[in-house]
Amino acid sequence: MFGRKIKIGIAFGGGGTRGFSHLGAIKAFEEFGLKFDFVAGTSAGSLVGAFYAAGYSYKEMYEIVKNLKEKDIRKNIIPFTPSKIDGVGELVTNNLGDINIEDLKIPYAAVAVDIKSTKEICLAKGNLAKAVMGSCAVPGVFTPVLYNDMILCDGGLQNTIPADVPRYFGCDYVISVDVNKSRTYGTDSTKVLDVLMCSIRILMKSNAVRGYVNSDVIIAPETKRFKSTRTDGMEEMIEEGYKATIDAMPKIMEIFNKRRKHKLKAFPSDVTIIK
Repeated sequence: MFGRKIKIGIAFGGGGTRGFSHLGAIKAFEEFGLKFDFVAGTSAGSLVGAFYAAGYSYKEMYEIVKNLKEKDIRKNIIPFTPSKIDGVGELVTNNLGDINIEDLKIPYAAVAVDIKSTKEICLAKGNLAKAVMGSCAVPGVFTPVLYNDMILCDGGLQNTIPADVPRYFGCDYVISVDVNKSRTYGTDSTKVLDVLMCSIRILMKSNAVRGYVNSDVIIAPETKRFKSTRTDGMEEMIEEGYKATIDAMPKIMEIFNKRRKHKLKAFPSDVTIIK
């Protein structure tokens, strides 16, 4: 192992439409000429991560999302009824093609949860659109995704900031983007969907700690004023992601300039890896 290239991974966290902030982080990475060796993503982070791993630039991604509407993602908006998640799959296939994860330019994994086994599922091979759809299938908002013999839901239920995934795949350092650091807010509503979403936020609060522990640098944009279910404020979210990344850039550059190696961590035994 002596003298091998230091590998640095990027983990894009979940957060619904707050994931627009990931684009601002990518813009900053490009300005500093930073390239990552592995990309991991959960939920919205899996969608952005897929395009990033495919080699899409910030400008190319921005051109795709600038006119994106909620109805493009959540097509059948019926109160208290989950929507099919086909819109997410179409966003992937219409732009990247009906490809497999193995076809991406940068090694990539999407994190989901199989509600049959209750296990976290790390998808590092197979159909890209299906993997992203499964990772993004927020319970109560979208219907689960059938994938092989699994029933996949939002990876944020168990690993909302998947910083440990790049480490499992050989990365020495991991930079993570947490676009949902205000996930702990509650609700005074007793409506079914509001209560469900608040419950999910509570779950994500506890497993977010895992992401912070496994990250060398956390980029955490200020997104509290934006709703995670609305596309309003996209430009501002991108700017917040950019600013937070620029603020963290001294620490990020320290990592890119380092040559010492970290001992790789073992992956949890209760996580299923598909690679």
